[in-house]
Amino acid sequence: MSGKRKKLVLENGREFPAAGFGCDRESIGELVFNTSMVGYQEILSDPSYTGQIIVMTYPLIGNYGITDEDYETKYPSISGMVVKENNDNPSNFRFTKTLSEVLEENGIPGISGVDTRLLTRMLRDSQEIRAIITDLETPTEEAVKKIKENSRERNLVRRVSSKKRWFARTPNHKYEIVVIDCGMKLNMVRSLNNHGCNVTVVPWDTPAETIRSYNPDGVLVSNGPGSPEDVPEVVDTIRNLIGKVPIFGICLGHQLIGLAYGAKIIHINPGHRGGNHPVKELSSGKVMITSQNHGYAIDKASLEKTKLKLTHINLLDETVEGTECREDRVISVQFHPESAPGPQDTIYLFDRFIKMIDEIKTPLQKTF
Repeated sequence: MSGKRKKLVLENGREFPAAGFGCDRESIGELVFNTSMVGYQEILSDPSYTGQIIVMTYPLIGNYGITDEDYETKYPSISGMVVKENNDNPSNFRFTKTLSEVLEENGIPGISGVDTRLLTRMLRDSQEIRAIITDLETPTEEAVKKIKENSRERNLVRRVSSKKRWFARTPNHKYEIVVIDCGMKLNMVRSLNNHGCNVTVVPWDTPAETIRSYNPDGVLVSNGPGSPEDVPEVVDTIRNLIGKVPIFGICLGHQLIGLAYGAKIIHINPGHRGGNHPVKELSSGKVMITSQNHGYAIDKASLEKTKLKLTHINLLDETVEGTECREDRVISVQFHPESAPGPQDTIYLFDRFIKMIDEIKTPLQKTF
């Protein structure tokens, strides 16, 4: 574990001295903040944060340790973690390792002692900011130069998606679901299993013909990192599946479905990251608290020119939070109905996905 004096340097030259923990190495990434009060393990292991340095707004992190059963991916891929106070002596009876140990094992640097409230206000009021975690002795000019010379990786989905097909089965299953893994959280698979589904997880670049050969009852397009425009292959796959099988898109999957129907994508600032975002379901008027993690959204004006109908809207900035095309049996949401961490207000959307499957009376393989 580090224990060394470190600092966070922003690309504008602003720097924050800190104490290091986790892996003792230099790291560059997009700086983002998360407003969740709990769930730091699920956040650090969410593939959607690949390449990002996460600022936790809740002041005390690490106090309940890390538990083997709670990972969202086996190999966390964030670029760093910034906290106000790191507790390296957790008391939770379930914990198996400390936060610092897990960061060290996965090559991820962490820093503590930072004024995360000030940093969050800066991020909230600025455009995208990139930063570096480095040694305290590193000259500021050198640190800024390293940030500017570091090229952005465009297709982050390729890095975190499954390399081969794999299965997650459940007793007495009723449905067969294929999940297109764009950087999937494992709780999506758990949620599908809990709804009586056997799950086949396939890599992000699996063609539609291969997916259809598995005779699925439905297809889920998962969350993942980066811009949906970086993975046109997945958009083409969705286009070739529309109308052939019920489709459910979550987070990045929601944006990819929007592109497949001809909508446009916009970058939002600040992004939505945390478990306290209010979303309104237009059909019922019900307001739900949701868990989110994204910096892109479907452009509302362009959505109106497609077959997709707006179903959910964000009450903070009125961005698109959900769409559907009943004719094609397609639904999508920008937030995470499986949460982990976060509220359980929207888990019912898995039931809605299952209902779309139930409505089909003819075996899908006969419709291909």
